Amino acid sequence: MVGAPLPVPPAFPAPPVPAVPFPRRPLGPGGTRERLRWWYESVLGWPTAPGAEVRLRTGVRFDVLEVPVEAGRAALERLGRPRTAAHGFPVAVRGERMLLLVAAGSAEELPGLLEWLEWGSLPLGLTAVGTGGLMDAPRSRGPGSTGPPPHTPEGCGRGAAVWLRPPEPGREVEASLPALSAVGGTGTAPDLARLVHTLATQCQRVRLAPPFRPPRPRRTAR
Repeated sequence: MVGAPLPVPPAFPAPPVPAVPFPRRPLGPGGTRERLRWWYESVLGWPTAPGAEVRLRTGVRFDVLEVPVEAGRAALERLGRPRTAAHGFPVAVRGERMLLLVAAGSAEELPGLLEWLEWGSLPLGLTAVGTGGLMDAPRSRGPGSTGPPPHTPEGCGRGAAVWLRPPEPGREVEASLPALSAVGGTGTAPDLARLVHTLATQCQRVRLAPPFRPPRPRRTAR
């Protein structure tokens, strides 16, 4: 019939919108490492070394002093707590070793400084990593940290380094690092000589301390 309205096609329901988003590929170890590398290079400006594992180049922006964890914790207590963890000079822990960041060039000064402080002849377990060395890039302890991506089972293995005091983005790291007074001590961190003397003292105490032996349970009379 002329002028008859065209038939309306039947309405088909629209495809349902999934309530749960489609699964995304989880961020694997490579992604975590890439985020970690980006954080150090782009946020802090610290150079890293190429390779599967993220490692920081020492001797450029900082050197590292390494001591047993027990000695390092005692030394930090002796030196006094900063207002917050971020306001102290950066400190990391890797297994049974504590890593303390100090001014670049300090590693070369350490042997002479230990001799001057009369600690040079003792096996203290106090070592330094400087120019040409590498340091495993620490992760943060958890998502609430202001530091790099958190320490996760996917991102690093057992014994990997984690920050005890993460570096603070937005300021030059050199301003917070212990250094010799003659080369730029700022008063915001302990002088390098004071730090080394405190670390050496605590290393010696740990070295001479008797090994811990748990007490034996007492036998009760029957």
